[in-house]
Amino acid sequence: MKDYIKNIAFLSILCAFLYSCSIQKHIPEDERLYTGAKIEMEVDSTVKNASKLKQDLRTVLRPAPNSKFLGSYLGLYYYYKNQKENPNFINRWLYKKLGQKPVYQSDVNALEVQEILRNRLENYGFFYSSATSSFIEKEKKASVTYSLKVPAPYKMANYKIDSMVSPIYTVIKELTKETPFPKNMRFDLANLKLERQRLDLELKKKGYYNFNPSFLIFEADTNQYKNKKFDLFLKLKAKVPKIATVPYQIKKINIYPDFDLKDSLKAKKVRHKNKSYYQDSLFFKPAYLDEFITLKEGDLYNPITSKNTARRLSSIGVYKYVNIQYKELDSLQTDSLGVLEANIFLSPLTKRAVRAELQAVTKSNNFAGPKLALTYSNRNVFKGGETLNISTNIGYETQISSGDNLGLSSLELGLKSELIFPRVIAPFSFNEDFFEYSIPKTKTSLGITYLNRSKLYTLLSGSALFGYVWNANKYTTYELNPISVNYTRLSNTTEEFQQILEDNSFLKRSFEQQFISGLTFSFTYNEMLNSSKIHQFYINATLDVAGNSISLFGKQNTAGAPKEFLGLQYAQYAKADFDARYHYNFGKSNEQTIATRLFAGYGLAYGNSDVVPFVKQYFSGGPYSVRAFSTRSLGPGTYNENTATTQPNNTGNFFDKTGNIRLEANVEYRFPLFSFFKGAVFADAGNVWNSVANPDFGNDGKDKITSNFINELGMGAGFGLRVDVQGFVIRFDLAAPFHDPSLEEVKRWDFKIDEPVFNFAIGYSF
Repeated sequence: MKDYIKNIAFLSILCAFLYSCSIQKHIPEDERLYTGAKIEMEVDSTVKNASKLKQDLRTVLRPAPNSKFLGSYLGLYYYYKNQKENPNFINRWLYKKLGQKPVYQSDVNALEVQEILRNRLENYGFFYSSATSSFIEKEKKASVTYSLKVPAPYKMANYKIDSMVSPIYTVIKELTKETPFPKNMRFDLANLKLERQRLDLELKKKGYYNFNPSFLIFEADTNQYKNKKFDLFLKLKAKVPKIATVPYQIKKINIYPDFDLKDSLKAKKVRHKNKSYYQDSLFFKPAYLDEFITLKEGDLYNPITSKNTARRLSSIGVYKYVNIQYKELDSLQTDSLGVLEANIFLSPLTKRAVRAELQAVTKSNNFAGPKLALTYSNRNVFKGGETLNISTNIGYETQISSGDNLGLSSLELGLKSELIFPRVIAPFSFNEDFFEYSIPKTKTSLGITYLNRSKLYTLLSGSALFGYVWNANKYTTYELNPISVNYTRLSNTTEEFQQILEDNSFLKRSFEQQFISGLTFSFTYNEMLNSSKIHQFYINATLDVAGNSISLFGKQNTAGAPKEFLGLQYAQYAKADFDARYHYNFGKSNEQTIATRLFAGYGLAYGNSDVVPFVKQYFSGGPYSVRAFSTRSLGPGTYNENTATTQPNNTGNFFDKTGNIRLEANVEYRFPLFSFFKGAVFADAGNVWNSVANPDFGNDGKDKITSNFINELGMGAGFGLRVDVQGFVIRFDLAAPFHDPSLEEVKRWDFKIDEPVFNFAIGYSF
């Protein structure tokens, strides 16, 4: 092993030497390759955090030398290779991805960098610093050393406000009581700029509509001190316009709910709660629109209130553009108060829209077929911002395998209507400031689905939902559905399917729970909305509880049998999910990403149920899960249908492998290729288990979770291609398993590169 490591090290050194030699021969005779700069500092003993100061000064060093990888100038190597008369395709591509133009000694302006370093030190309060430079030259390479003498910094003794005109003097004096400047603060130009911006924002909040941070100036006076102390004075620049030194009050608010530039002058005026609404005919009822507008006549101008109003209006879902403009009313202005007129222009989206979606579906159980979905949307249905969505879908799948399963098919028909109100509909009212960031939306929906699986059964299911969704801030969303009802009715069952149910008691009991009535609550924190962040976090926690309220009305018709409501068996369970994600973005414009995800879920059946309903159980495997295993084919636990002591009568894997516990982890490296194409390499791990062993899966309880669950995870790795066009992503992934928990322990670790699973999906997996 030691010899192997030595050989690797020797080869690395040899490759670095050869690359270095091949590069040096391309350097022009009158040039030297610039290898970088270092800073040497002679620092006064009173200076604190000298190492941090040195680190900051390094950021101004120019130019940056060519980068190295394992001691070799790879980027420079491919640059020179590309300079050949006819470089091949591979060299051109490598140059485009890795190539760097050479940086020579002649590209370094040491005197200019000296001046920048000295200027940066003065900005930090180290006045009368000095900087010199010297080149260290070798045969074909050169570096530079910058030598700095850093004296003791100047520190603030007092912070004072100079005389200003009224009324702004009183306001600024009050604001400076909360200044972030501590006594004996080192002079720092960046902190002074931040203080100007803070004061400008606070003044704007107090109505100073025409103020600008450049109107403020700081002056440092050292005349009274001989020990590097100074007094800091804040004052207004000379000739600041009068309109910048008085607050502004909003005198009029005009709203145009159906704004059209062509006929805006013809609109009729209606007053409602001290606001003027202009619309030709009633497009949006003022009583419903008013609660989205936080501006009030008589209030001082405040940009935060203006932004809140614009954001709230945009969240309705009816408007394409929200434009708030302010107009100064000079005729009403006084020496101490300015007057504004606020005009809110709202441009509606198209009232009606139809969306069609055609999919080609392929499943792990060898079923394939087309699926068509149509959605009709009608916005502002009742002139209060309501949105009506009616969607229908039809899907047909057939078994493409041969043998006994040939001819099996599935026909699905669905119809769903959804009505969204951009306000709270409840038997009680809220204080108007309770939802400060955004007003909740009330969501209602009704749906029905018909599913016919040939030679097996027909399933008719219906659903109803009533709930609320709202944003607490930019990243946080809550969703509460106090009413969530699902009903399923199994009919037209064949003898073959009846036998399947008899052989799998868990499956049978899950189908018997025809009625699900409960409550769901979801919390989401999503920083993925901000693409500029280097570190992005996403957390979703969901709680689903069913059967508690309806159990008050349940009746037990037969001793020992489950209770029923309206003649239907109902389910009782609690289910909790936790989904956490972290993205680390790096590279030019954050174009590269390391994405990670952890998911954990647990469902507990109790009371009227001893098994979680089939539609609420977990599954693992597929394009949004563990991609090295086909959809819903992983688990539960270490169960293997081919080696189980007892095996359910199964028809072509027609029934998915599910459990009431799920654990998954994923990691993926995403990188750009060219144009809209991006690549990825990834690894996934996960599985599902049952908390109580299903005897129909065998007498050995391999589907039950144990303390050894970490060794029962299905694991796989692979690579993928993404076509990303302005956020719309088409994803192709190819993955192979390297740990299969369904096999014997000695056979589980086996990277089956020759048995990959292909995944096609829309959107990123996490």
